[in-house]
Amino acid sequence: MIDVNDIKNELKSAIDNVSSLVDLEQVRLEYLGKKGKITSFMQKLKDLSNEEKKEFGQEINIAKQHIEEQIKNKYDELYSKYLEAKLKSEYIDVSIPVKNTSNGHLHPCTKVYNEVRDIFVNMGYEVVKGPEIEYDEYNFEKLNIEKGHPARDEQDTFYINDKIVLRTQTSPVQARVMESGKLPIKMISPGRVFRSDAVDATHSPTFHQIEGLVVDKNITFADLKGTLTYFSKAFFGDKVETRFRPHHFPFTEPSAEMDVSCFKCGGKGCRFCKNEGWIEILGCGMVNPKVYELCGLDENLQGFAFGIGIERLALLKYEIDDMRLLYENDIRFLNQF
Repeated sequence: MIDVNDIKNELKSAIDNVSSLVDLEQVRLEYLGKKGKITSFMQKLKDLSNEEKKEFGQEINIAKQHIEEQIKNKYDELYSKYLEAKLKSEYIDVSIPVKNTSNGHLHPCTKVYNEVRDIFVNMGYEVVKGPEIEYDEYNFEKLNIEKGHPARDEQDTFYINDKIVLRTQTSPVQARVMESGKLPIKMISPGRVFRSDAVDATHSPTFHQIEGLVVDKNITFADLKGTLTYFSKAFFGDKVETRFRPHHFPFTEPSAEMDVSCFKCGGKGCRFCKNEGWIEILGCGMVNPKVYELCGLDENLQGFAFGIGIERLALLKYEIDDMRLLYENDIRFLNQF
């Protein structure tokens, strides 16, 4: 037969030596677990007579209820101490003044992008974005850049495989829009592009461009010049003059590079413009008829395209002499903007 008083005395001694919730769990398992003392008593019932089972079962239930009650009381005591200690360790004095904080602000490249975008949107251009991981077909072939062209060289382009590249310009977005056949087209395509360039003061393997495209009937080079001259004055100021120099791009024919008169010296020549009076800011030209054919459009259409480097404009507008400053996240530099 089980003596409840013996169980109580034994349990009291065990619980008195408990100082943590982990130790208390061990005591619980010792008495109430699958291999605990109460379970072993219950297993003996099968060997007793019905009268003995009734009496012995009552003793076991009384002992079990006492054990559960004592363990719960001890658990509440230990858990209360644990919470008290935890609260003390995590105490926060809300009366202590907080450190001075500063609000974030736009990055200089973001400021330039927003300004350029708004100028063209106000002229009726649509903003269209595309994938940074692009098919060779759209990045090169549909832009009249055939196999063997220097722009395809692995020194300039990041190839994922023979058919997929990291786009080297945002012009593939223009090819996709032309391929859709919806006319007229008046769009800009901003985004990040990738070139296999060494990092220095004027080059980076990743940078940002905004490329523009207009396609319709009766579009002329005069429309191109008027659009980009308006943009230059809106961005750099009304006193800025523009000039166009012949150049070559596979995507356009004829092609040109556009310069603006130095907005620091008014074209007289200074350190900022390397004493030339002019600063190159973008490439442009009339869309090559071959591109219309490659994109499934009527070759008799006319249009112009241009490409602007966001970092290039940021360096000029804010007189920054090293492109790496735009990416190093030095708070002393960024706070100037």
